[in-house]
Amino acid sequence: MSAMPKNKALLFLMVSLIVSFFTVWAAVRWVNRQVAARVTHQTVNVVVATMPVMAGEPLNARMLKTIGWPVREPLVGGFSDTGQLNSRVAIDDIAIGEPVLESHLAPQGSKAGLGALIASGKRGMSVHVTDVTGVAGFALPGTRVDVLVSFQDEQNRMVSRIILQDIRVLAVAQDMSVKDDTKAKVVNVVTLEVGPEQAETLDLAKALGALSLVLRNQSDKQYVVTAGVRKSGLLLGSPAPLPSPKPHKVFSGHVGPVPIELIRGTVRASVSPQ
Repeated sequence: MSAMPKNKALLFLMVSLIVSFFTVWAAVRWVNRQVAARVTHQTVNVVVATMPVMAGEPLNARMLKTIGWPVREPLVGGFSDTGQLNSRVAIDDIAIGEPVLESHLAPQGSKAGLGALIASGKRGMSVHVTDVTGVAGFALPGTRVDVLVSFQDEQNRMVSRIILQDIRVLAVAQDMSVKDDTKAKVVNVVTLEVGPEQAETLDLAKALGALSLVLRNQSDKQYVVTAGVRKSGLLLGSPAPLPSPKPHKVFSGHVGPVPIELIRGTVRASVSPQ
């Protein structure tokens, strides 16, 4: 009879241990979920735009606000206070609700206007274009173009050739407030971002003849080498071919003086130099 109570006590002990184990396991899981939820919902202040900001425009408090940004998704180059951006100049368009990053802004102390948009080491140069040579008004700020020049060469032959490729348009008719980038705007002056040597090329091309802009795909970075086209090639339906290079003489392996051939009247003789 005494063995029965001992077996029951052992059974109750084992059941208690099992129940305790599952209770502790459930409690730990619940605590972990609470901690994870708290971390997930932790946020930091990030400055975003409250209205569209155009490139070259100075920022002010009316354009900005702070929102909560998840800690688990850190934002590189962001700002936590709108006061940090007072009078900073945007070099890229910023959309409503888009976080303002350091990469969107000109260096500290830059003045508003076209100068803030020019990259370091580059220059801004304006050229006159017509309704047609300006790509019918579709050469808008931020687009990429090639520059084409038509002129007369030294033999007074008409030549057309691409002189600059993949050039960024900085401004159009000095108007940087284009609100609808899908609407064509016909202008007469386009400002291009060029390097110092490109500026010299462009300046000479303006003096030589008429300039035209060729609109290119934004993602196309391929540089194409062309020979240009002349009127003769245009009339033939294809560009005039370049002159073929002269064939190089192959070294025959002969070392030493080369014989000289002398012709006196009808007599021909070969003389070896000493």
